[in-house]
Amino acid sequence: MSQLSRHPAEGGSAADVPGSGARQGSAPRWRQDDLDLRNRLYGRAGVARAEGVLLDRYGLGSTDEAFALMKNASQQFNIKLSTLADAVVRTPAPDADAELWFPGRVRRGPPALPGLPVERGNGTSQGAVVAATLQRVLSITQTPMGNVQLSERGRLRMVRHTGLNRYFSDFFAFVDSPTTSCSQAAVQRRQVTVRDVESAPVFDEASRHAILQAGSRAAHSVPLVNRLGVPLGMVSSHHERPLTGFTHAELAALRQTGSDVGRWLAWHWNTVVLDALEHLHAAALRGPGDGTRSAP
Repeated sequence: MSQLSRHPAEGGSAADVPGSGARQGSAPRWRQDDLDLRNRLYGRAGVARAEGVLLDRYGLGSTDEAFALMKNASQQFNIKLSTLADAVVRTPAPDADAELWFPGRVRRGPPALPGLPVERGNGTSQGAVVAATLQRVLSITQTPMGNVQLSERGRLRMVRHTGLNRYFSDFFAFVDSPTTSCSQAAVQRRQVTVRDVESAPVFDEASRHAILQAGSRAAHSVPLVNRLGVPLGMVSSHHERPLTGFTHAELAALRQTGSDVGRWLAWHWNTVVLDALEHLHAAALRGPGDGTRSAP
């Protein structure tokens, strides 16, 4: 699903992970141990790849040192470690011996988010914006169940959910299969309504089971798109009963939310995430203690 990313997808597919991409035996329900294993492998893979990049680029002494650099930057700039690791891997390397990774970069303030209940002072916090996005969409669609996913290395990673149980959130923690409504919405770059999960042909049986067991019979997915219309994430509402559809006004409000939030996500990447990378680069060049490390 390289369509989900502004950059080429990295890493392997779900087929590389034990138990993924297919039902286990004749039952659609996965074992919790298999879900936990898959999610650990997917979550760790991105960080490990970034550690390798940093080791090679800066001649670090160990993966622990690389991890410490990323952890410090992620905490200082209030971004998830997985987001920073993804950025390390996907962003072109700085010039050799360059003091700045992004010389001449112009920084701008965040775009407006009209209609989103973002608390004052939290306009640069991805967590706060994601929470407000979900709240706004669930208000429009009139349901207490929903989730937000962001694009990461060519797959969707769940970053927030409400009203949905643990099995649902674990099963859809990472999505790189086309057999879900959220992935269809991402590929097609448009809103997708599943009126009845029980009979919709889009789902494989494992995905269908994961949704139904959470009490959802219908779903609606809204892509969060940048100015070029490329999805950077997805917000989905889930409904206890089959849907008859939404009004033109509701669909327009959802589309506007997806556009506003998508532009904000692009700003966050090009501003806050790049600030964190610049900080990491400077720290790596300084090296441990007060000494200075030269980039190889």
